[in-house]
Amino acid sequence: MTGSRPLALVTGGAGLIGSHLVDLLGAEGFRVRILDNLTHPTHAGGRPPWIPPEADFRQGDVKDPQTLADALAGVDYVFHQAAHGGFTPGATAYFETNTVSAALILDLIAGRSPFAHPERPRVRKIVFASTQAVYGEGKYDCPAHGRVYPPPRSLERLEAGEWEPNCPRCGDAVTPAPVDEESINPYTPYAISKAAAETAFLRIGETYGLPVVGLRYALTYGPRQSLTNPFVGITSVFSTRLLGEREVVVYEDGRQTRDFIYVKDVARANLVVALDDRADGRVFNVGVGRAVTVTGFVDLLAGALGVPSRWTLTGEFRPGEVRHLVTDATRLEALGWRAEVTLEDGLGRYASWIRDQGPTRDYLEEALPDLRATGVVRPSQSRPDA
Repeated sequence: MTGSRPLALVTGGAGLIGSHLVDLLGAEGFRVRILDNLTHPTHAGGRPPWIPPEADFRQGDVKDPQTLADALAGVDYVFHQAAHGGFTPGATAYFETNTVSAALILDLIAGRSPFAHPERPRVRKIVFASTQAVYGEGKYDCPAHGRVYPPPRSLERLEAGEWEPNCPRCGDAVTPAPVDEESINPYTPYAISKAAAETAFLRIGETYGLPVVGLRYALTYGPRQSLTNPFVGITSVFSTRLLGEREVVVYEDGRQTRDFIYVKDVARANLVVALDDRADGRVFNVGVGRAVTVTGFVDLLAGALGVPSRWTLTGEFRPGEVRHLVTDATRLEALGWRAEVTLEDGLGRYASWIRDQGPTRDYLEEALPDLRATGVVRPSQSRPDA
């Protein structure tokens, strides 16, 4: 950095991705302000120790106009990482946090809110966190009809244990393909709220003359992932089971695939698009492009932790879950970004970190009865006792 040091606001800056972004920005010469509400259960222990002492930390909620207005004062870059995520029941919280905060940030920066700070933000760019959940079931290839985008798997098919999507035109088997940024199909409350936030940021941002960039993250893992939230972060949920000598609960048949990306690669993606004008007004996938089955991931994680791999198929499923989702990050790679950390290396780093945290508690075991009672997790005919 040359000249005066720019000021960056990182919302959700105490969390997994936000905290690593804070570290990277500090190392690159930025002054950093953090806004985080330290919400429970993600931050059950309160303020985490990794918040840098030199950062301007403010505990507050992005849904509160005055708090957000004060946090935006004098800011050059906004990295909006704060979100409400997971598979918790109900839709309202997702929209209040994920969608309304997007509109509020734009109005405050543009001076179109009664809460706008007298010191008008001189924001050069907004980079916001989206998710690959906006793709829904994703992209597939049909031998007869080529590229297809299957609708959500029906509740009836899932209850029957019919896991794989079919061609929406002929009903035949299809092969998953890496997903690019061109077509989205959100259908869970979380995904819909994020897709709405994308539209707000990109369209209203353009109207207000504000450079905006969106990043759709693959499944992000790494040190600092919450060990107390059983609703998000399968790396931590699986680790606490394995370290407690319990079997990992695997939904469906365990052959569903995901793309896993290490948190520091995600942090670098934020900086790359923030400093490159070619990214303005666009959205980018952030992922590796490697399809890994859930049971395969458990095996790799157990190996990194140095414990036996234990997993069990209960025959249960989560409505709204997608079957296969793997990233095509060609668009971001064209800006010079590359994922640098392999899954094996990243899980090794994560294993070293979680070992240093001391004894862990299995919060999933406590949450499962409620998840089943509320229909977040449901049984199928393929359950072992069916």
